[in-house]
Formats: sequence, C-alpha cells, structure tokens
Amino acid sequence: MKPAVVLLSGGLDSATALAIAKGEGYEVFALSFRYGQRHEIEIASAEKVAKSSGVREHRVIEIDLRGFGGSALTDTIDVPKNRGADEMASGIPVTYVPARNTIFLSYALAWAEVIGAHDIFIGVNALDYSGYPDCRPQFIAQFEKLARVATKAGVNGVRYRIHAPLIEMTKAQIVRKAVELGVQFSLTQSCYDPTQDGTACGQCDSCQLRRKGFLEAGIEDPTHYALSS
Repeated sequence: MKPAVVLLSGGLDSATALAIAKGEGYEVFALSFRYGQRHEIEIASAEKVAKSSGVREHRVIEIDLRGFGGSALTDTIDVPKNRGADEMASGIPVTYVPARNTIFLSYALAWAEVIGAHDIFIGVNALDYSGYPDCRPQFIAQFEKLARVATKAGVNGVRYRIHAPLIEMTKAQIVRKAVELGVQFSLTQSCYDPTQDGTACGQCDSCQLRRKGFLEAGIEDPTHYALSS
C-alpha cells in the first residue's frame, strides 16, 4: 500500500477524510496537533478515531499558537454563539486561526518526505467554511505547487498531491459519505467551546453546522449538546 499522511483533528470532516484515504487503499499515517486550542478535547477524539481506523501510526505534535493568539480558539476572545446562516457565511470569523492550515500542511509535508509518502489528505471544506482562506481550493492548489519546489523530494521529481476530498461537499453530503465508509460518529468532536466535562456547547458555528448536516442527511447525531441554539 502507498503511504499517505492524513491531518486528523478528531472532528467529523477529518475522520471522513481519513476514511476516504483508507478506502482508496492508502496506508495512513495520521497527524494531529496540540496547538493551544481551547477545544483540546479534540485530541482525545483524534486518538480514538485513529485507533478505531487502524492507522499505521498516529502522532500528536505540540506547537504553541497561543503565543500569537488572534483567534477565539487560541486567545481570550469569546467564541461566537447562535449566529445565523447568513452571518456565518459572511466574512472571516474570529474562530479563524492565523495560517493554521499552512502550518499543519507544512508539518504533514515534512513527515511525508521522511516516510516517502507523496500524498497528504486534509478535511477542509469550502462550503461550510467559505470564510476561512485556508479552506479554499485556491489555497490547496497553491500549497501543492509549493510542496513540489520546497522539498528535496519535490525538486528531484516527486509530484506531491494534496487531497481535499470534502472541499466542495455540503455537511449533509459529508455525513452521508461518512455513513457509507463506516465512520463512528460517536468518536468525533466538533465543538469549538465545549464545557469543562467535554460536552459540546450546541451553539458555536461548528456545532450548528454539524447539527444541520445530520438533520439534512436524515441521520441521527450521537453528540450530546449542552444547549440548543
């Protein structure tokens, strides 16, 4: 099997991207980050997803993006709650973490070069998170070009591919795809601002998009939410 590095946050999207990589016959090397995020509980979910998926190896890298802040996920900024669909779809939300996917993909690229992998999977989505510049097709295409000129393997002829299989899917389509691939929803964590005991808040953008996706897909969401939006 060909090796592939899969960025795994522990959320629904990344778990589905991992399942797609497995379904396409790749030997998965999963990579997660403890980067100072307020929802660090996602790391436990990533570990559960990786274990249940039978990945070849799962690494959790520690970096400190709180040193820069600038995001509701890494700074003392409130996570927005109960925003409407139009509000969520306009502008770049304060939950955007500066350059996060650029950083994550750079680490993934480094590991890929070490293990001889030419493929990297990331579960970004341009429909639900259109406000995030690093979740757009243009960003993925440009990083792929960068990978081919910024590495020893690339300049020696390796053609790296950045796979973003969910990028043009709605959340409902992602849920249906996950069902098809046997993703265990109960292992995933999507909330940006969980309670101290790890319960999903039910009101942040991520919780609302997840709930909407399950509802539109006609699939039961096993997540217990602290509050309704």
